[in-house]
Amino acid sequence: MSESTTHWRSFRLDQSSAETDLQRLGRSKASLDVREALSQDDTRLETLSWELPGLYVDASKQRWDGEVVEALLKLAEEAGVKHAIADQFGGDLINHTEGRAVMHMALRGQASDAYKVDGQVVMPGVLKVRGRMLNFVDMVHDAHSQGRVTDVVNIGIGGSDLGPSMACKALRNFHTGPRTHFVSNVDGAHIEAVLAGLNPATTYVVVVSKTFTTQETMANAAIAKAWLEAGGATLSEQLVAVSTNLDATQAFGVLPSQTFGFENWVGGRYSMWGPVGMCIAVAVGRANFELFLEGARDMDRHFQNKTLKNNVPVMLALLGYWNQNVMGWRSHAVIPYAEDLSRLPAYLQQADMESNGKSVGRTGERISWNSGAVVWGEPGTNSQHAFFQLLHQGTEIHPVDFVAFKAPTSGHEHMHELLLSNAIAQSEALLVGKTPAADQPHRSFEGNRPSTFFLFDALTPKELGQLIAMHEHRIFVQGVLWGIASFDQWGVELGKALANALIPEIRGVVAEGQHDPSTSKLVSLVRR
Repeated sequence: MSESTTHWRSFRLDQSSAETDLQRLGRSKASLDVREALSQDDTRLETLSWELPGLYVDASKQRWDGEVVEALLKLAEEAGVKHAIADQFGGDLINHTEGRAVMHMALRGQASDAYKVDGQVVMPGVLKVRGRMLNFVDMVHDAHSQGRVTDVVNIGIGGSDLGPSMACKALRNFHTGPRTHFVSNVDGAHIEAVLAGLNPATTYVVVVSKTFTTQETMANAAIAKAWLEAGGATLSEQLVAVSTNLDATQAFGVLPSQTFGFENWVGGRYSMWGPVGMCIAVAVGRANFELFLEGARDMDRHFQNKTLKNNVPVMLALLGYWNQNVMGWRSHAVIPYAEDLSRLPAYLQQADMESNGKSVGRTGERISWNSGAVVWGEPGTNSQHAFFQLLHQGTEIHPVDFVAFKAPTSGHEHMHELLLSNAIAQSEALLVGKTPAADQPHRSFEGNRPSTFFLFDALTPKELGQLIAMHEHRIFVQGVLWGIASFDQWGVELGKALANALIPEIRGVVAEGQHDPSTSKLVSLVRR
């Protein structure tokens, strides 16, 4: 590995001349009035927007300009973004804390793609598993057409739930198979509510856990299995596992023919493109699932091959860095103007905050700069009647992503016109603001508040794949700039370990352990 390709792994913002220049530039741009910039600069809209097949991205309302872009591109060069992308697509072990490559792109690849890990080509194995999975999906669809399968329940949590459940809801108009349901929470009310309306004789249960040891998933899986058995189901047909732990799946009663695995170079929150996306494929069918993969693969090729300045995920990552680390805006709102895409903010919360919510850098040293923006949001227009008050008139600035679609997602075209008019109007209102009469200061909107508009042609499987892959790559590039390891998740381990230790105490099986006074009190209040 050459020095040029390893440099990005040791990059630190506090040793960056480009970062120093950007902080200086930020002070001069803090008062930039985007309204004036748009009216005075005929090239601004073209410079700060990008067009891809099926997608138009407009970041001209953000508080940056061409000078800022050039400074950010220098940071990207200094941070080694090009080399980081090459290393990722080359199969290097860039998830260094776990000693793994990061190759989820291969899950949406084709036979012609030359993906390798440790020098070994991976596409033959990926295509074999994909073929098994899609053959299973075809079988389920055939059984559904005969009335033998009405419902499929996905049991997982985190990356085994958020992405697939979001995608299934988003692609409502393309459902051709059984109804899909998702259970994730260890609160028994979740699985109780889902199973209450289903018939065990016509329901398949898919248990998704790479290790088949995840506490919440296995607790729910045990309940679902008992429910199937009590209802006279045929477990050999109706119980399915997505896991790499074949010993555990067989011990649970899942046949090897009903088990689908994936490699350790696929992280949980990046895994919906393979067997973890089983319920997506079950919902929309083989052809639509392949279009979903195709849209993501198109974005992969764009990300891998375009220059930094024309690379949408890279430019969005640089914009996020500018807003957070230079302008000091720590939060990022995502507002999909599509009810079918209402779970997108929750999905991006995990993808973004679990990936980049880190305080230790790739060098093993604690970082001294902000990383990992807070991501939040709800669908429009509901959000307009909830928290847009704060976005327009609050004391802090929160950049906003508007996500909209030209084509209606329902048969009510006049409603879609209302939806689009609201999306565009809110973006305009954040920019232009309003100056009221002198005796009505409470009606003042200061404006000049930043937003980016993502306008897709339609909410189809292909565009959804494009949207998700775009954010996956954006998140990776931001991690490169921040000098952190985006693909591990050690921050979730401590709470899991403590919870496991508390279970016997809460059940009264063992004496209460030594805890801080607050924890001891809570344990005593709930202890049996």
